[in-house]
Amino acid sequence: MNDISGNSLTELQKQLISIIRTVPDWPKPGVHFRDITTLFQVPALWAGVIAHFVERYKDEDVDAIAGLEARGFIFGAALAHAMNVGFIPIRKKGKLPYKTLSEDYELEYGTATVEIHTDACRKDDKILLADDLIATGGTLLAGQKLLQRLGANVIEAPIVIDLSYLGGAAKCRASGLPVYSLIEFEGD
Repeated sequence: MNDISGNSLTELQKQLISIIRTVPDWPKPGVHFRDITTLFQVPALWAGVIAHFVERYKDEDVDAIAGLEARGFIFGAALAHAMNVGFIPIRKKGKLPYKTLSEDYELEYGTATVEIHTDACRKDDKILLADDLIATGGTLLAGQKLLQRLGANVIEAPIVIDLSYLGGAAKCRASGLPVYSLIEFEGD
């Protein structure tokens, strides 16, 4: 498979791995944060990532892309635009102005709550749940639960980075949420 710039998947993955910045001890000591903002500074690579996901899902009957705050908004909205489907924001607690459903979850360095508007999707909608990175899987599973409570079906979670050493992708798959990631980091 080729991305928009004609590169193979392997070349796309090599470029991603070379550009992802690791920020040690952020947001707290002991956490090695994988920063994808460097990707957005390389338009051809960024376009290649979105084109790869479009190619992967072009034959799926997707109704919308849900994106998890905050970087999942960037990936999810770009993918929704490229696929000509709607976008559903799943936000941190207290950020959505209309009636919401809430879901608490744990992440590798604390706990949080995400919310979705009660009218964000319809029963039986087929949804992709996008984020930049999967660590422990808590955010993705919370997003999936919110979408399921609205009656939607989450087809898969397209992710750029899997921090496989934290076990989140395996946890999601064991809970019935398929995860697809472009690259994997197996340790700090």
